Order: sequence, then structure tokens, then C-alpha cells
Amino acid sequence: MMKKALLIFTIFIVIIGMFFATTKIYAAEKAIDEATESKIIELKDNATSSLADYQEKYGSNIYGLVAYILNLVRIYSIPLCFLGIAIGAIHQYVIGIRKLDTLEKGMALIVSFVTILIICQILPLAFAVFVKFGRG
Repeated sequence: MMKKALLIFTIFIVIIGMFFATTKIYAAEKAIDEATESKIIELKDNATSSLADYQEKYGSNIYGLVAYILNLVRIYSIPLCFLGIAIGAIHQYVIGIRKLDTLEKGMALIVSFVTILIICQILPLAFAVFVKFGRG
């Protein structure tokens, strides 16, 4: 009973905090400054030009978009998979010393993230080979 009351009280405090701790930004105010706005515009222009390069290189809007997305997946999969491998190693070698079920969980995490890393690195190459030689 005490846990339910504590949970309900915590949820109530969080909801009340969301209403009173938020700041209102009106249309007349600027939400971001000039330097941040220029960096965002520059990032958008770089992404748009990169997407256009991929679309020109592959000769189709859809193939170019898929190649662009696969390139982003390839780039961002490296740190995320290394993080997953590190978590799996912690489960296997640190926590797994005391708990044997965690030892197996750690090994499963390591194998899973290595497999995902390999797939994410090979998939753009396989797509490029398919598009270049498989389209006829």
C-alpha cells in the first residue's frame, strides 16, 4: 500500500512540475540566437546537398534517399554498437562473476551487437553493388 501511495504521489508531483516549471515562448520572442540559427541552417544545407549528391550518383530519387539513409545508419551504428558491446562486457565480466544468468546475458548482448555492427557496415556496400550491377 505504501508503494502505491508513493508512486501516485511521485506521478502527481511530476505532472504538477510539468505545468508549473515550463516556460512559455511567445511568437514575438526568439527561441534561439543568431549563431545557433545559422549553424542549423548550415547543417540543413549540408544534408540537403549530400542527399542531392546521392540522388545524382544513383540516378534515382528513391535509390539516392535509401543510400543516404544507409550511410547515416552506417555512421551512427558504430558508437551505438560499441556502447552495446561495452554494456555486454560489463554484464559478462563484472556482474556475471556473481550472477551466472547475467553472464549468459552479457555474452548474448556482445554477440548481438557485433552482428548488428557487421550488418550495418556491410548493408550500404551490398546496396551499392545491387544498384550498380543488379538494375540492368
